This record gives sequence, structure tokens and C-alpha cells, in this order.
Amino acid sequence: MSPFLLSLVIGFAANIVFASFFEWLLHKYVMHRPLGSFRYAFQAHAVVHHQTFKADHSYHLIEESDKHTIPMAWWNGPALILIFSIPCALISWATGYWGIHIGAITAFTSYYCFYEYIHWCMHLPKARRVEKPRWFRLLNGHHLLHHRYMHKNFNVVLPLADLCLGTLIIRSKTRFMQATGPSVPDVQPLA
Repeated sequence: MSPFLLSLVIGFAANIVFASFFEWLLHKYVMHRPLGSFRYAFQAHAVVHHQTFKADHSYHLIEESDKHTIPMAWWNGPALILIFSIPCALISWATGYWGIHIGAITAFTSYYCFYEYIHWCMHLPKARRVEKPRWFRLLNGHHLLHHRYMHKNFNVVLPLADLCLGTLIIRSKTRFMQATGPSVPDVQPLA
């Protein structure tokens, strides 16, 4: 394998893992609390999104006028990808292995697009092919629990950071009237 291709693969794989931690940090410290005077992400996510979509029947879109509150704003993706890619650009510049930077951009762009798509499918289910596999049901239950317990399960795509940083919950602590549907698992307590 050529050095460029190897650095590309390493850059991609390492940054998929890094993206899980980046998502967790962004979600916990920017989307769930104001960051100084920067309140945009907190307002759009914790206040509006979580007020519209709870863990009960309102987890799925009810009012068509609320559809715009499911995804992030169009400019968030390019801004986050740019911010995310800066450390790898510096590493690539220092080492001369530009595959690391290209792999990082590819990884985070893929991660972000996957985040937006499955998050959309979670809140607006339509029996799409992506909603049928077990991994989607698991992630959907994981996200449903985030809407029940806002300070748990910060990851949507890859709950690795939740696992490593102690915010992962698999089931609810108490019974509640949870959302139901073909792609929504039962997350009630076992007892």
C-alpha cells in the first residue's frame, strides 16, 4: 500500500472515532448549554428541538410546520467540517502526509451526513430501508433515551464517546409513555 493510501485509511479510521468524541463534546457543551454569549446552538437544539420532540408520541413529527427543527441549519455542516479538519490539516502539513487530512474530511463529512440522515429518519419515520436493520433500531432507542434524559446518550451515530465518558444508558431508569413504531425498540426498564 502506498504511503498516501495508508495515510488516507489511517486518517479516515482515526477520525471516525474522533468524530464520535467531537459529536459528544459539541452536543453536551454547545447544544445543551450556552457557550458564553453564543446561544444559537443551545436555543436551536435544547430549547426548540427538545421542546418539539420528546420521548413520548411527540418523538415523531406531529406538526408539519415543525419539520425544519429536525436538521441543523444548512451552514452548520460546512462550518463543523472546517473546524474539525483544522487539526488534521496541521498534522498533514507537519508530516507531509496529506492523506490524513483528506481522510479526516472524508470521515467527518460522511459522519455528519449520516448523522443528519438517520436523525431525520428517527424523527420522521417512513419505513425506509435504512429504518429496518437492527443497528438503526439500537441507535433509535439510544436517541429516544436522549430525548427522555437530555444529559445522557449525546451521540447519535456512534455511541463510543457515550460509552467511554459515562453517559451511555441502554434502558430507562423508570417507566414512561415512550414513542412506539416499527423502528423504535422498547427501552423500558427490564424489571
